Amino acid sequence: MTALLTPAARAELRTIALDIARGNPPRALSFVVELGEVVARLAEMPQAFPLVPRYEARGIRRRSWRGYGLLYAAAESGGIVLHRILGPGQGHDRALHLS
Repeated sequence: MTALLTPAARAELRTIALDIARGNPPRALSFVVELGEVVARLAEMPQAFPLVPRYEARGIRRRSWRGYGLLYAAAESGGIVLHRILGPGQGHDRALHLS
């Protein structure tokens, strides 16, 4: 199965990795690898996590991981589309611009 990251998710991943790298460069790399593994598992079981309230019709789901919220949807062709990577305190509505 495949996982596609939107431009917003790629930018957020880059920002997170750079923030971590300031204090611990090896951890930044291992964080990105671990997140990639989590996203790959999501692509294998896209229905495993709950739908986000008010975004059910759009199929947006949330998987929490290490304090981050991974907002994704099952792709029609299989796998997932990772829309956003939310940090603590970030709201769904503002991040998704879907309200």
